[in-house]
Amino acid sequence: MSCGNKSGPINLSLPDRCCTATTGCAPFDGNLRKVVTEPIYVQKVYDAKLFNLQAIRTVANQTFSPALGRGARIIRVLDIRCKKFFNPGNINDPENLIANPDTTLSGAEFVETANGIPVTAIGPDGFASERLVYADTQDCDELGRGTPIFGTQNIRITGNVIIEIDVLFTDDCDKECVATLTANVPVGSAENPLLLTNFFELCLPSVFEGAFLPRFTEFCNISCESRLATNSIVRDIIVNPTTGVVRASLLIALCVTCEKKIIVPVQLCVLSTGFPVLSAEESPICSTFPSLFPRQIDTKKPRHCTAESIEVEKTEE
Repeated sequence: MSCGNKSGPINLSLPDRCCTATTGCAPFDGNLRKVVTEPIYVQKVYDAKLFNLQAIRTVANQTFSPALGRGARIIRVLDIRCKKFFNPGNINDPENLIANPDTTLSGAEFVETANGIPVTAIGPDGFASERLVYADTQDCDELGRGTPIFGTQNIRITGNVIIEIDVLFTDDCDKECVATLTANVPVGSAENPLLLTNFFELCLPSVFEGAFLPRFTEFCNISCESRLATNSIVRDIIVNPTTGVVRASLLIALCVTCEKKIIVPVQLCVLSTGFPVLSAEESPICSTFPSLFPRQIDTKKPRHCTAESIEVEKTEE
């Protein structure tokens, strides 16, 4: 089998597969007659702080797959991508990349049970992610202002990242090919995590002038970026001439965004243009389907329960 080198590069890189989404909300046409008021019981953000943190992990002689074959030689790096590793089959997989914040407060304290267990409330994420906070806010209440509280946050980063490198290489027949090299790289473990520390100040509302105690919540998101350790293919990438196995030295930057909020439950009146309406995929068997949400009944004409009343209603119409 002979190899020609006049054809274009063979593309073995990973393709992009994307999609668009719909919410069921029709675009507002500007007709204010369709706007109605709706009461909603929600959580209000009283105060919030946003933090951007970063950490660096160096990786030496990391093995990538697949092997490029005997006599392969990398002539160009086209792209380097980094993404979080997550195993949907095991949310507790130690290789899942997570940023776990641990916060202590000064000037306030988290409400606990007699056994020392923090009292939590359900957050917008559907989990018990909010902790009740208590402080003596009387002095600032008299001034009509909030009470400052201070905190220290330690973020422990554990898990792995997926590194993908698109390379242009030549095989043993000098044919140019494009391939995507992949590696699952650990950046932190439970025994040796990456540790980030920062300090913050938040404003606490009154704990006396409401039926609910204020709540503290925090959440973080993490992304990563990667490049060759010295930005040199000769120094940072080694290809075994016999097996074609690729090893590379990398610099991985972990980018963390964390937000801390003081939450209070409130009831609001909002303007609404209606409820979302999605077009369902119809089944060839069922003729009707139940609704997922109840109808709005406070502005409708009350229904009568008997057949006679229904006939009277039709006559009146």
